[in-house]
Amino acid sequence: MAQPIKSKLNPAEYLALERKAERRSEYYDGEVFLLAGASREHNRISTNITSQLDRQLEGRDCDVYASDLRVLVAPTGLYTYPDITVTCGTELFADDRNDVLLNPLLIIEILSSSTEAYDRGRKFQHYQQIESLAEYVLVTQDARRVEQYRKQATGWLYTDIRGADGILDLPTIGCRLQLTDIYRRAEPREPLRLR
Repeated sequence: MAQPIKSKLNPAEYLALERKAERRSEYYDGEVFLLAGASREHNRISTNITSQLDRQLEGRDCDVYASDLRVLVAPTGLYTYPDITVTCGTELFADDRNDVLLNPLLIIEILSSSTEAYDRGRKFQHYQQIESLAEYVLVTQDARRVEQYRKQATGWLYTDIRGADGILDLPTIGCRLQLTDIYRRAEPREPLRLR
């Protein structure tokens, strides 16, 4: 998470400022954190995933949102912008502005060097408090690697998918994505090497 730009706002003050702001920011525990811009690879991966999911979900009661839909983790008070969010069925919003989603079913984050530790750690701890969330996916930018967490009765089931022939199976929404499609024209900079 970036450094706070102003501290000790309440959620209503944050939303009032955020709804007028030119740049997006996250909010937690009274502090506002300005979000950095994304790389070309990040944007290509996001576009690839969003378009593939949108096609596969056509005609179903599901929606795919890119990074501009704010999500509130109500139990912890984190306001955040996941890279990709999927909902199915009735969407619940914090108010009648319909810009603060409460019930995502699937969240996908595209990792960068500046966000990876946060996305894997503290942010995932927050996301786990969302009752509706059934799947959490981390997509590496600089290697063909996707990590998936699926909610189970006893915890979160982890799957590590790698390589050109890998397939990300998303049973919660009934979709499948090939890694070749996820990384199409994204050009990962180097192969993933195990130590």
